[in-house]
Amino acid sequence: MTNNIGWELYRTFLSVLHEGSLSGAARAMGVAQPTVGRHIAALETSLGFTLFTRSQLGLIPTEAALDLKPYAEEMSSIAAALARAAESQGDSIRGVVRITASDVMGAEVLPPIISALQNRHPTLKIELVLTNRVQNLLHREADIAIRMAEPKQESLIARRVGDVELGFHAHKNYLHRHGAPQNWNDIAAHSLIGFDEETPFLREARKQVPVWNRDAFSIRTDSDLAQLALIRAGSGIGICQVALAKRDPQIVRVLEHDFSFKLPTWLTMHEDLRNSPRCKITFEALLHGLQEYLAAQ
Repeated sequence: MTNNIGWELYRTFLSVLHEGSLSGAARAMGVAQPTVGRHIAALETSLGFTLFTRSQLGLIPTEAALDLKPYAEEMSSIAAALARAAESQGDSIRGVVRITASDVMGAEVLPPIISALQNRHPTLKIELVLTNRVQNLLHREADIAIRMAEPKQESLIARRVGDVELGFHAHKNYLHRHGAPQNWNDIAAHSLIGFDEETPFLREARKQVPVWNRDAFSIRTDSDLAQLALIRAGSGIGICQVALAKRDPQIVRVLEHDFSFKLPTWLTMHEDLRNSPRCKITFEALLHGLQEYLAAQ
């Protein structure tokens, strides 16, 4: 096995893994397909084993390729972090900051905060990663993360922003057609919007509301954004953030005194970025903006 293997070969390897074919990887990388083929062949020669087998469905990764995947992904994250750091050099607030947050926080809460930040610092660039998967800050998958659980890693800077309160909500049009539930017996007769797959949140919510289970849901989706859109469309009663619902006068909270669920909200950053001007100013802007948002609950 050759020890001195260039990152470019691993980058191509990852692209083929993600795209499932040489042609797909070539399109994703913006290079010619023969270049991708040469990279994979060179990597296999250097490693001394096969990475992909051909089938009618495309390229199938071997067990060895799957074993290498997490290490190649970590290399990709580090390379991206290096590029962000290099672009930010200088005295001004400039460069790229990669932020990860849940779908709802990223789509509904962060845009005005980010817009105000970039108005103050126009040379600052933001990469916003919307995912409910916890991105690994230690592996530099992101610079700053907004999390709904306390981070445990010692090498992270963490500030508790506050608690995001969740409650049952419905559109006025829905309540006009079906009436507002007055108790838990009433809510069982309504159209409920909930999850398809079991989640830790669903298990915790069910401790307060036994009826809140998959069989009771008239509409099921694991997308928080889709659930919010369905509430706004008048499709039924669902759970959403109280502060977010208060922005829309057509959205009404129901059973307010019977159900309240609070999610602790943390802002986190790798401690190595403590002295990075671009990350420090972004961290402070997010902290202030999120605190203002939670104060509206």
